[in-house]
Amino acid sequence: MKVMIIGSGGREHTIAWKLSKSPQVEKLYCAPGNGGIAEIAECVDIGVMEFDRQVAFARENGIDLTIVAMDDPLVGGAVDAFEAAGLTAFGPRANAAILEGSKAFSKDLMKKYQIPTAGYESFTDIETAREYVKTCKLPVVLKADGLALGKGVLICQTREEAMEAVRTIMEDKQFGAAGNCMVAEEFLTGREVSVLAFVDGSTIKIMSSAQDHKRAKDKDQGLNTGGMGTFSPSPFYTREIDEICRREIYQPTVDAMRAEGRPFQGVLFFGLMLTDDGPKVLEYNARFGDPEAQVILPRMKNDLVDVCLACINGTLHQIDLQFEENAAVCVVLASDGYPVHYEKGFVIQGLETVKAREDDGYYAFHAGTKQSGDNIVTNGGRVLGMTAKGKTLKEARANAYEAAGWISFANKYMRHDIGKAIDEAEKRSE
Repeated sequence: MKVMIIGSGGREHTIAWKLSKSPQVEKLYCAPGNGGIAEIAECVDIGVMEFDRQVAFARENGIDLTIVAMDDPLVGGAVDAFEAAGLTAFGPRANAAILEGSKAFSKDLMKKYQIPTAGYESFTDIETAREYVKTCKLPVVLKADGLALGKGVLICQTREEAMEAVRTIMEDKQFGAAGNCMVAEEFLTGREVSVLAFVDGSTIKIMSSAQDHKRAKDKDQGLNTGGMGTFSPSPFYTREIDEICRREIYQPTVDAMRAEGRPFQGVLFFGLMLTDDGPKVLEYNARFGDPEAQVILPRMKNDLVDVCLACINGTLHQIDLQFEENAAVCVVLASDGYPVHYEKGFVIQGLETVKAREDDGYYAFHAGTKQSGDNIVTNGGRVLGMTAKGKTLKEARANAYEAAGWISFANKYMRHDIGKAIDEAEKRSE
């Protein structure tokens, strides 16, 4: 079959890599793709929000399955556009992707269906928001309601910071139209865990857990980014917590969306906080996380095509979802200065070394790269996701940092403490 992926980052490269292992895939396309994806798929110069062109290309080239991997096109209705044209697409429709597209919607849904989450208020009027932060409990978490590339969340410790955050989100519109509405949340403490799942509208199948590192610098300093690294599974996500989440969060969310006439089909991402009062939902995403996909998909035993089609056809209950009994760690190599100002166009060296070790569980998933002549050059803030597997989390982390050392390019930057929680978990168990 012929498959097309919509997107251009590390998540999309990981999906393309996984699909390339399927005996069912005879031809792979990606719109628009990147330098790494181009090595295993035909990249086509179509933007992620150009739905009409995507649909036309799919028709002209006999595409059997399109995987919409990014948040913007999902929320914007890409899957709806393909379905309206009689084409098969994987991902939630726009009325279900709103679970990620509007934090106010997701909070209201959780409140209505008693799904555990932080207390909150929503604001569309800036003066009302300002009055609220003058007296609210501190610290407080202020979030742009819409999509903001994972950067529209501000944790405020003081009144001054909260007032500045309101101005940043709602007046200066630093996150664009995402700030037309703002959500103020109770600050939760605990361990953060990400859990991804496949959903077919009724049935939910849980993938492995993971933990992301959002801050740009070591020791969780610096600005929020799209993610500087991740590991899977989380040693803090115990069987007991899994049972609670399945009972109180996962299936109730799927049932709530179906009850609202918004059946969710695709990948549902649960951002959780493991508090002293039990697990609570921080956020939902309507697609594979990035870089979570980089440590989840390499450990997945199933053919991704089979699982995607089961989600679309409502037959997910027939899939025995299986993962390897090991671990994976991803260390993001970024351009120094990310996520603010950085230079691009630097030649990347060492990729062949990683490729030669793929059978040993080493991968370089491209995020911000492009082909330039005979070279692959940097073309974004997050450049590569250096991923490695290991029998244990500590072994996987050592392997991932080893792989990161094989790569060189001007202004290369990375965090050196990805997976520090692995050591904390080890100490706690002693």
